[in-house]
Amino acid sequence: MDIGARLQLVRKSKDLSQRELAKRVGVTNSTISLIEQNKVSPSVSSLKKVLDGIPISLADFFTLDLEVGLPDSPFYTADELPDVGSNGIQYFLIGQHRPQRQMCILREVMPPGTDTGDSMLLHEGEEGGVVVAGEVEVTVGDQVRILRAGEAYYFESKIPHRFRNIGEVDAVIFSANTPATF
Repeated sequence: MDIGARLQLVRKSKDLSQRELAKRVGVTNSTISLIEQNKVSPSVSSLKKVLDGIPISLADFFTLDLEVGLPDSPFYTADELPDVGSNGIQYFLIGQHRPQRQMCILREVMPPGTDTGDSMLLHEGEEGGVVVAGEVEVTVGDQVRILRAGEAYYFESKIPHRFRNIGEVDAVIFSANTPATF
């Protein structure tokens, strides 16, 4: 997915200059330019910060040009799960077209060595998940634990947190959070 081109399209559709968006977000306009040229790959938290300046949700950003499937169906095939990830991590969103979604459910695939970014994540709500393959180092506040297949987590998302695949194989996590952030 070309995040830079998508950001540029969304920004222009809202009649925002790079300079105006940068001012709203508190970054330099060269930062916005580098993202749009795909010379910088923002973390999920950095991208969310930029999108908040537009404003547009992560879900709308990633699904803006996708065709709407069958909104009445409670079932989704693998190709109906858009990848809303970044930095090498795939976040496959379940139920993207469900009207007024109350939660976000993801199938996360983290290749070896990937992580959610240098900055700790922090947002409203709660989140939980279960590791189904690999091993992931999960940091929640000042607590750190390595979770393996079958082990799980659940915490308030306002506590700074981070995920890192420290193993040698893809880590797979099924997670949910509220409110729906994607």
